[in-house]
Amino acid sequence: MASAKQLIERFYHEVWNQADENVARLILDPEFRFRASLGPEKRGPEGFIGYMRLIHAALADYTCEIEDIVEDVHRAAARMRFSGRHRGTLFGVAATGLQIAWSGAAFFETNGSKITALWVLGDVDSVKQQLGLNAAIDAP
Repeated sequence: MASAKQLIERFYHEVWNQADENVARLILDPEFRFRASLGPEKRGPEGFIGYMRLIHAALADYTCEIEDIVEDVHRAAARMRFSGRHRGTLFGVAATGLQIAWSGAAFFETNGSKITALWVLGDVDSVKQQLGLNAAIDAP
């Protein structure tokens, strides 16, 4: 039995940061539901792994940093910081070589041994601004 926090730490440190597909298959439930800020909903470990490959292709040295985790038995939320160097097409923008970073939040559901669902809300506007897609909005 693993706590939600242990599963989240393994998900980010081993799966995302090391692109370890085998660990993804071990800790993601076969019916895993994944909704990401940068893409559509994916199902199962293989659906997620396909998305992870796309992000790693677009962002070299892609890193997910956990800033805080709040958990109960089968649910948890993490405050996150994401970063990478833009090396492939992202939001239709060809590689710029820019180092980009943004903040987000991730909401997990677990069953005591695997992650069953994840919904990530990232600051997509910040990513687009860093890629030169839109101008910053001035506060009133």
